[in-house]
Amino acid sequence: MENKDTGIFGETMASNYLLNLGFEIVERNWRYKHLEIDIIATKENLLHIVEVKTRSSIVFGYPEQMINTHKMQFLKNAAAHYQYTNPQWKWMQFDVIAIYKKPTDEWALDFFEDVYF
Repeated sequence: MENKDTGIFGETMASNYLLNLGFEIVERNWRYKHLEIDIIATKENLLHIVEVKTRSSIVFGYPEQMINTHKMQFLKNAAAHYQYTNPQWKWMQFDVIAIYKKPTDEWALDFFEDVYF
């Protein structure tokens, strides 16, 4: 699977997971200039900014370990702009969904809620 295909697969898997938990998906791959948010979802009047990381192997580490300081700052900037242009959202939190292929060829999904950057 190509990197782009892996990313699309992961974001679709993450969206379905959130829908099954009762979230409403507001946006996927929301962009403003060079900023991007993978998934913007809501549940119980709370805006969730979701970063999805998908890896076809954990040889170089788990997906969530690939979120560096630079990426975190971009995500904060994107969220601030989204909230500025959508002022109806007063409360938000950042979440991470990490998806990876196990050595058994099964896909695993870990959901980290309310992460602090």
